[in-house]
Amino acid sequence: MTELETKYNKEVKPKLMQDFDIKNTMAVPTLTKIVVNAGIGKEYQNNTNVVDEMSETLAQITGQKPVTVNSKVAISNFRLREGTPNGLKVTLRGDRMWDFLYKVIGVTLPRIKDFRGVSRKAFDRRGNYSLGIKDHTIFPEIDTSTLVKIRSLQIVINTTATNNEQGLALLEGLGMPFERAKNKPKQA
Repeated sequence: MTELETKYNKEVKPKLMQDFDIKNTMAVPTLTKIVVNAGIGKEYQNNTNVVDEMSETLAQITGQKPVTVNSKVAISNFRLREGTPNGLKVTLRGDRMWDFLYKVIGVTLPRIKDFRGVSRKAFDRRGNYSLGIKDHTIFPEIDTSTLVKIRSLQIVINTTATNNEQGLALLEGLGMPFERAKNKPKQA
């Protein structure tokens, strides 16, 4: 068991059961998977080596080889042909998922310049959270001396929560640094 998973089982799970009045331990919200996405876009037209570069980068960040996502249809306005690489994705489960989230919360997010917390509004209606990272060099595994281009990533944290409130409580309990809630002044 990883450190974050142990924290979940010992501290977060009992607190969630108490806060949401959940009787069954199997009904307590937990993480199911984390998906890391990276788009390539038009860059493949000019540089066909971009798939290998980004694949190596994602493998360093996540510890798992990514899958190349090819375009399903041709769109002439975007100069996109059917079957050309469009992005890469990695799906993390089990111990790798817990390790990756621990690294994101404890190491990566604090490295962002002028960091004030992640948005509370990035939940879908089912308790899943989506985090956008503009600069992939915040991950400590990336060697910036060999860097060709700074790219952005999307991290999707899937949970078994039934609503945003449960998802927020789960991620806050795990230590996700959310921005402070803004108190709006009351108008007379």
